[in-house]
Amino acid sequence: MSAQDRASDLSRLPATSPVTAPTAPPVAPGHPTVGPSPAGHRAAAYFDLDKTILATSSTWALGTPMRRSGLISSRALAYGLIAQIPYLLVGAGTRQSTNLMEHLALMSAGISRRDLVEVVEGALATAIEPAVYAEALDLIEAHHRAGHDVVVVSASIREMVAPIARLVGADRAVATHMEVGEDGLFTGRISRSMLHAEKVVALREDAAAHGIDLSRCWSYSDSISDGPMLSAVGHPVAVNPDRDLRRLAQERDWPVRDFARPVRLRPRWEPPS
Repeated sequence: MSAQDRASDLSRLPATSPVTAPTAPPVAPGHPTVGPSPAGHRAAAYFDLDKTILATSSTWALGTPMRRSGLISSRALAYGLIAQIPYLLVGAGTRQSTNLMEHLALMSAGISRRDLVEVVEGALATAIEPAVYAEALDLIEAHHRAGHDVVVVSASIREMVAPIARLVGADRAVATHMEVGEDGLFTGRISRSMLHAEKVVALREDAAAHGIDLSRCWSYSDSISDGPMLSAVGHPVAVNPDRDLRRLAQERDWPVRDFARPVRLRPRWEPPS
């Protein structure tokens, strides 16, 4: 079976068919889910957000609502504040990107966390839903039918990532944490970033916390910067890969998927009660 065929296995299955990991126990035909696995033997699918679940950058999508709300008031903030950090870091080395992230984080100082969350929540239907890839929704649904956890992993801040993760039906999100003071305002300091290899550390922590075996997991991303995250699981998949990631995927025989159908969200599949 070719890498492309392996990559499309999940999304090509009919809605009534179970999707099982290679080491999952057999399931009766037509059964919609896989039963619980022993602790440490569960599987998960870890999805990058921008250009993987969304057809655009979440920052570009949310920029207009943020400006209209008065949350950001200048062009510099519109393009640089908080969640734009990962895109401004493309091509930067670890030290340079860390320094730049810290510099840009300072621009968030004094902004209300509650106000940001309200703007993001209020803009989901108009700014985010139209940008969600149909193919990503198919994969999320297929993984859930298989009994897999679905986790969004992003270098953008959790105040943006978590609402989008809930919107697309993910179980949880792993994202950059910005420090918030007792007054509820961002201090301009980063509590924990999700740049570069930090995503791998976060995956291992998530796996340990939820009894997940990373060798049975999937990971999806578009960027070469997520090479370590893709390498950390048993089933890496390059989605809309940049040139370097496409080359790496070819070298390592990783499946490659090209998503092209952003659609408004349809009703999500819910597990039977």
